[in-house]
Amino acid sequence: MRIIFMGTPDFAVPTLAALAEAGHEVACVYSQPPRPGGRRGKELTPSPVQREAEARGLLVRHPVSLKGTEEQAEFAALGADIAVVAAYGLILPQAVLDAPRFGCLNVHGSLLPRWRGAAPVQRAILAGDTETGVDIMRMERGLDTGPVLLEGRTPVDGKTAGELTDELAAMGAALMVRVLANLSAFPEEPQGDEGVTYAHKIDKAEARLDFARSAAEVERQVRAFNPAPGAFFELEGERFKVLGAEVVPGAGEPGLTLDDALAIACGGGAIRPTLVQRAGKPAMATADLLRGKAIPAGTRLG
Repeated sequence: MRIIFMGTPDFAVPTLAALAEAGHEVACVYSQPPRPGGRRGKELTPSPVQREAEARGLLVRHPVSLKGTEEQAEFAALGADIAVVAAYGLILPQAVLDAPRFGCLNVHGSLLPRWRGAAPVQRAILAGDTETGVDIMRMERGLDTGPVLLEGRTPVDGKTAGELTDELAAMGAALMVRVLANLSAFPEEPQGDEGVTYAHKIDKAEARLDFARSAAEVERQVRAFNPAPGAFFELEGERFKVLGAEVVPGAGEPGLTLDDALAIACGGGAIRPTLVQRAGKPAMATADLLRGKAIPAGTRLG
């Protein structure tokens, strides 16, 4: 097929690579514009998808919006059979949805209709879901409301958001290749009306560990925000990122350390960070942190 690919973050890269390697003609790649980045935060940094596309010699466009008639005409002029979308980051107007011969298909990282929206992986972990997956769905005007052509599933099973995202990205790429190899073999199944939830965009303030919650919920916070934005607590004005934690026995006032090895009381039970990062330093095991920064029992965090 002649394809327009639309995606931005690392999650979308495996799908672009798989489509190109399956022999499809990628007529153009649409991605979010380069953003300020680099060590000083000033250099314009292209998205992971743009870097992958340019490495493959593909045409890249990054309009700020697709609402204008000029952008829509340029899109239609590509004469695509289908558009494949994976975490692109822009709303697609109806004129764009209708332009390709077979419309637009999306790689979505949840089991729809659960977790429609921007942050399905993190929301699934935070909610304590035991299973998640990837849906290949037809795009329509509603937010992730279109019918599903193919679905893959995987247990959440203690995975971090980073680990789960990588797994779902690879799964979604393989499923999309299967669908495009024989589009007529995958009938579209409308989503049910029950079980609809929305995965709202992550606010960085959510990453502050809330020790008033149960230990299980706090541990899920740690996994949901690893690698970004990174769950954290504060001590003496310094922010400590927690990249790994385990639930341990213990009880006490939420936010108080229960021993000299950084067990922290929660609203129910306790957690112990296992991987911690101080500002400007690499991540380290908790034991290594405590050798340089003692945090005795009875210390209040936050």
